[in-house]
Amino acid sequence: MQQGQPMIIMGDDAQRVKDKDAQEYNISAARGVAESVRSTLGPKGMDKMLVDSMGDVTITNDGVTILQTMDIDNPTAEMIVEVAETQEDEAGDGTTSAVAIAGELLKNAEDLLEQDIHPTAVIKGFNLASEYAREQVDEIATSVDADDTETLKNVAETSMTGKGAELEKDVLADLVVRAIQEVTVEAEDGSHVVDLQNLNIETRTGRSAGESRLLSGAVVDKDPVHDDMPTDFEEANVLLLNEAIEVEEADVDTSVNVDSPDQLQKFLDQEEKQLREKVDRIVESGADVVFCQKGIDDLAQHYLAKEGILAVRRTKKSDMKFLKNVLDAAIVTDLDSLSADDVAVGSVTRDADEELFYVEGENPHGATLLLYGSTEHVVDELERGINDAIDVVATTVSDGRTLPGGGAIEVELASRLRDFADSVSGREQLAVEAFADALELIPRVLAENAGLDSIDLLVDLRAAHESGDAHAGLNVFTGEVEDTFEAGVVETAHAKEQAIASAAEAANLVLKIDDIIAAGDLSTSGDDDEGGAGGMGGMGGMGGMGGAM
Repeated sequence: MQQGQPMIIMGDDAQRVKDKDAQEYNISAARGVAESVRSTLGPKGMDKMLVDSMGDVTITNDGVTILQTMDIDNPTAEMIVEVAETQEDEAGDGTTSAVAIAGELLKNAEDLLEQDIHPTAVIKGFNLASEYAREQVDEIATSVDADDTETLKNVAETSMTGKGAELEKDVLADLVVRAIQEVTVEAEDGSHVVDLQNLNIETRTGRSAGESRLLSGAVVDKDPVHDDMPTDFEEANVLLLNEAIEVEEADVDTSVNVDSPDQLQKFLDQEEKQLREKVDRIVESGADVVFCQKGIDDLAQHYLAKEGILAVRRTKKSDMKFLKNVLDAAIVTDLDSLSADDVAVGSVTRDADEELFYVEGENPHGATLLLYGSTEHVVDELERGINDAIDVVATTVSDGRTLPGGGAIEVELASRLRDFADSVSGREQLAVEAFADALELIPRVLAENAGLDSIDLLVDLRAAHESGDAHAGLNVFTGEVEDTFEAGVVETAHAKEQAIASAAEAANLVLKIDDIIAAGDLSTSGDDDEGGAGGMGGMGGMGGMGGAM
């Protein structure tokens, strides 16, 4: 109050949620996101159909794809989406696990908050548990060599299981491992570096996934600009050009009055001369093949065909960059400065049936994975699964550590965390135990998604680990507990460490918030008419997710 008048601090449209209400709001929103992807986890996980505002349909069970496609209009929920995005960027797989663990951590934290345990004690306990769990991951992990093809194939197959690539996973896992080995180099210190810039993926429809191939070099999905051009060269001089082979236009708008046909003919002759000069520069450079990122004039196409030069126009920027790596060539941006040094030697062949060009350099600098699928939706999901498999195999080669899958590592970590909790004093001990319980969500959800009894199987898993079998995991196909590492269910240690760290940090970030102050509606779109938090009604402001569930 100021001289009997109330002091206005916040506008009429502002919203504020404090203390316990803020914590409940945040936890509810975060859990809503986590629970939306839980049913996709594991080999028996279900798919989601996502329809965007343009009517485009995506069918997938890839966690990060689902969360990025969903219309999430809540600031707290978007923080959980960032967990999936970080996991995807850093490890390539494990996005669903990371988000599910984050949601379970918040659920368990909510129970602790209701027991009047302060959020800072919970946060400290979670930090202690996260650090200890990651130390134990390193201790449990099994080393793997970059040339251990069998183990790397198991890693690839585990990543693909439950996704579109599963049906032909034997063939595809072999292709993935060979592709990674082809772009792996050994550093001076003995470590292995995987250069994924030298690996490209091309997709085609109309054939089964089992017919996919690994090709040395690049694949360009384009046609020659002229029917009379040659299409096959065993040893060609290849020019990569980022300049249009067209008549140069004036930078400003101009108009010219023509009084006679002769004057018009002079303009046409001048244009023809310009095009002829451009083609002559290409001929003088010794180029046999031209991949042009921009357009090629019809008359220039004719000249190039007469010179016996193969030309391809409107080549994608990504293809140009990859061709640059494959051929170890420069991309020319100015024909006036073109010289013989700018062309690179390589073989160019045409697959008339597939309507593709295959380009290979003198020294292999890249590889292309050519993936097939029966329809666009199938091949899109296949590509997402292959991308995840490539990332985890690359991470395994670089990191050199693997873990048993099927929930084995989570149950083992939970057991060790409960022992560790006995050494933690204060209320943080309860948070460490809550962290252990959250990790066991993974085997429980794996069992639930497979239609199995999660409680009985979790009891069996705990008993196996208590007896010293750290590799005991769940076989969702038989419903039995077995050594998953021996069964070929293998995960990369780096992905598990990243998932634990990301989930813990995201949960702690949410728990630390005790006051939400919004200038208007608590949504991120700023449009009061579209879903949004709706004044925090409904399910914690998850209105914007409704259409995607």
